[in-house]
Amino acid sequence: MNKKALVSVIMPAYNAAGFIAESIRSVQQQSFEDWELLVIDDASKDRTSEIVEALRAEDPRIKLHILPTNQGAGFSRNIGIKAATGDYISFLDADDLWKPHKLQTQLDLMKKENVDVCFSSYELIDEQGESLQKQIKALKFLPFEKLKKANYIGNLTGMYNAAKLGKIYCPLIRKRQDWGLWLLAVEKAGFAKGIQEPLAVYRERENSISGNKIEMLQYNYRVYREVLEYSSVKSLFWMLLFLREQLLVKQRQKVD
Repeated sequence: MNKKALVSVIMPAYNAAGFIAESIRSVQQQSFEDWELLVIDDASKDRTSEIVEALRAEDPRIKLHILPTNQGAGFSRNIGIKAATGDYISFLDADDLWKPHKLQTQLDLMKKENVDVCFSSYELIDEQGESLQKQIKALKFLPFEKLKKANYIGNLTGMYNAAKLGKIYCPLIRKRQDWGLWLLAVEKAGFAKGIQEPLAVYRERENSISGNKIEMLQYNYRVYREVLEYSSVKSLFWMLLFLREQLLVKQRQKVD
């Protein structure tokens, strides 16, 4: 009988052949070894699945799910969450990286301080893997009301206690679904704790930053309206708070 994995790592992937091996290696290099990695290939047209299959042959902790049609990152993450067997659930995209002590550091804090949602600071690199000499600093304490104003949890750093909170899924909207998930998790947990040390590395890619600001604002509105189920008036009110937070407050989290 297989031992239950303590941490389930969810990795959606789409046409990630150029980066996914390095991302998976960063999971394999964790000092904490009791994990399972669920890779969900969202109908890639490149060698993504072939690369994962080769790594899976060497490491049975890696599991691969291949979707027949492209469904988006939120849907893919939900496939992984549903299949997860761990007490804790964490996320890593197929082009981002973890520091080797990422899982152990978070687990230590969560167990010591009885925390159910945890995240951390993270560093920024460019598409070629060169450091941008920048990092996003995590807030030390993040209550639900603060998270509603802007997404302060970098998805590549987030972890929640599924054994205690239950499995929390991404809302099925094409964008901002990671913020929706963390809103649901923090609402249930009451607060999240942030670790100041950068435990992950985010790869800024040219196509990862949307140029359509109006479209992104529409998805923000949908988070308030559909995920939190606020009225249209209340959603518009929170949109104003979001804009103020994003423009005047959240930018301070990006430091040299």
